[in-house]
Amino acid sequence: MDLKTASAIRRLRLVSAPEAVSFLVLLLCSVLKRTTDFNAVPVMGAVHGVLFVLYVIFWLDAWNRTKWSFGTAALYFVLSVLPTGGFFAERKLRRESENAVIAARAREEGIVNA
Repeated sequence: MDLKTASAIRRLRLVSAPEAVSFLVLLLCSVLKRTTDFNAVPVMGAVHGVLFVLYVIFWLDAWNRTKWSFGTAALYFVLSVLPTGGFFAERKLRRESENAVIAARAREEGIVNA
């Protein structure tokens, strides 16, 4: 995995958990808006919107650089629209990048020819 590909995965990983947190907080704010006088939906909606747009941009970049299959790319997108999916995406992306580092080291040391 080259440096640009690793960076694309890292950016997607770094935005996935905050995007999930902002989604959950937005849902909580929506409930509070309807049950109390507290209304933070406009602020949290904007925060979540920015994080979601960043996620989609980073997802497209990672998909382009990693050459994921359509199914893998679709999985990461679906995880972005589920309330806690960003946490699962972050964990899966971390494993993927760790496996790529291990494979690169193995190739470097001549253990495998892949």
